Amino acid sequence: MIFKFNVHLSMKRKSRQILAFSISLFLFTSSLLAQQVAVLHYNGGGDWYANPTALPNLVSFCNFNISTAIDEKVEEVEPNSSDLFQYPYIHATGHGNILFDDNEVSLLRDYLNAGGFLHIDDNYGMKKFVFREVKKLFPNKEFVEVGTDHKIFDGVYSFPKGLPKIHEHDGKRPQALGIFLEGRLALLFTVESDLGDGWEDKEVHNDSKEVRTAALKMGANIINYAFSN
Repeated sequence: MIFKFNVHLSMKRKSRQILAFSISLFLFTSSLLAQQVAVLHYNGGGDWYANPTALPNLVSFCNFNISTAIDEKVEEVEPNSSDLFQYPYIHATGHGNILFDDNEVSLLRDYLNAGGFLHIDDNYGMKKFVFREVKKLFPNKEFVEVGTDHKIFDGVYSFPKGLPKIHEHDGKRPQALGIFLEGRLALLFTVESDLGDGWEDKEVHNDSKEVRTAALKMGANIINYAFSN
């Protein structure tokens, strides 16, 4: 009787998992028609709200230059919310600590496995925290450098040398680090580049037109990949 009871519980758990995944996939597929993006409002004390003009400017650039139809109202989404599945692309940035609890880890993992795309752009100071938290999401995976032959570097715009350097951090070369799920780039971590600063209003950092254009074009490639894959 104990064996039968345990089997019954196992079947119920599996049924709930299948149902939850089916609902998640339905929500995410439906959201493709809405074409919205969001900023991740994470916990841990880091300034998740940094670069407030960055994503709205990138959306406007994409809509004007690569014929996307993304809602120009950028939303905020918390990692413990099922609203994650409304957004094919979610952006996170900041300068400090980022922390996911068990429920957030589970939801974010489901989101990414269901086809979602998370882009974390280090505004400086996030790297050690991102590495720690992503290990919670995918304990058996490691970040790998995304090669310059990947679609994010040869999509709408060509970047044969990889990520553009927008702002200096530690004097190191910019890197695109990724987590791949069944061959699809699902989580992108851009470091030593600071793309988000290049997306902001010109007067925020006084970057040249060439630098800002490079950042926006790179961002457009990432958006294009997220919505296409």
